[in-house]
Amino acid sequence: QVQLAESGGGLVQAGGSLRLACVCTGRSLSSHHMAWFRQGPGKEREFVAGTNWVGGNTKYADAVKDRFAISRDYVESTIYLKMNDLKPEDTAVYYCAASRVGAGSAVGEYDYWGQGTQVTVSS
Repeated sequence: QVQLAESGGGLVQAGGSLRLACVCTGRSLSSHHMAWFRQGPGKEREFVAGTNWVGGNTKYADAVKDRFAISRDYVESTIYLKMNDLKPEDTAVYYCAASRVGAGSAVGEYDYWGQGTQVTVSS
């Protein structure tokens, strides 16, 4: 079992920055692929960024590439998402997710989810 707890959301003006954190607990964390997803009002949940604990390879959705950065702190068992140059269309609930076997961008590949943290970007 893996437990995920997100924090760091809030209200920010367009062009601003936020850093989300996801504290991970449980067994065999290092074997899981980690990702951030988001779900905007009236929209489907979508992939934002992914990484792994060993090696730190990263992958991003086109909409956030060059603005967002995913990173991990192996010692603290925490995944971060640094978001720069935020836009109103980034407004969403952001979720941390863990996958035992997948490393892709599909919601169905992920086995564990956090409760989410709200990010609101005003224009």
